[in-house]
Formats: sequence, C-alpha cells, structure tokens
Amino acid sequence: MLKQFDSTRIALVAFVNNLDEKIVDIQPESFNNTIRWHIGHVLVSSEGLLFGFPSQSTNIPEHYHTLFATGTKPADWSEDVPTLNELVTNLEEQATRIKQLSDEFFEKTLPYTLPFGNFKTYGDVFRMILQHESEHLGQMKAMKRVVNEN
Repeated sequence: MLKQFDSTRIALVAFVNNLDEKIVDIQPESFNNTIRWHIGHVLVSSEGLLFGFPSQSTNIPEHYHTLFATGTKPADWSEDVPTLNELVTNLEEQATRIKQLSDEFFEKTLPYTLPFGNFKTYGDVFRMILQHESEHLGQMKAMKRVVNEN
C-alpha cells in the first residue's frame, strides 16, 4: 500500500512541478474548482484523515482548512493562498510522515466515522486516500488540457 502511495504522490508532485503558476487559478467552464484548489484539497484531506488536521495536526498551516477542505471554493478565498512551491513542499513533507506510519497504525480502529463508505481502520481510509488522490490528479490533468487549449 505504501508503494502505491509513493507512486501516486510522486506522480502528483511531478505534475505540479511542471505547472505554470499562471494557469493554476483559472477555473475552466464546467469545473467546480481550480488546479490550485485540487492540490491543496489532496493535501488537506490526507492530513485530516490520517493526522487529525486541523485540530490535532500542526504540520500544515491551519488556514489551509478554510481554503481547501471539502465544500470550499476559490471564489470564497479572501486570504493569501500558498504558492505552488509551498504546496509541493507540504506534499513532500506529508509523504515522508505518511511513509513513517507503522503497520500497527493502519490496523487501528478509526476514532471517527465518515458520512460515506464503510471505513473501520486507518488502513481502510488510506486505501480511499489513494483513490482520492488519483481522482484529483486526473481532474487536474483534464483542467490543464482545457486551459491550455483556450
């Protein structure tokens, strides 16, 4: 599972590193958010589900929650957003923390429930995080293609 995560996160970071900062805040028609939002959302979602952000984790800035949590959107942003370099650094640091989690951690029963799915352990949630990250990377790739065509 950690090998798959490593592959997925490496692909995400490589994609972000090759983005032009000029396009990441363009919201193409028919898309609900921007590429920057998707990057931050992947970061915040994983941090929340595995480390208890924002109440228990101080690994990323607390205001990221108001920018990138589920239900947020760039149209509502009133504060400075992180640069791509900042987001990449956060993603890389988070990947290091995730890869240090033990097998015992992934076997632990979750101290919370989600309003969807049947997740019992951190391992269950981690498998969903892998799918979630891949799904958002696909959305970002589609958005980049649309933006670059216009």
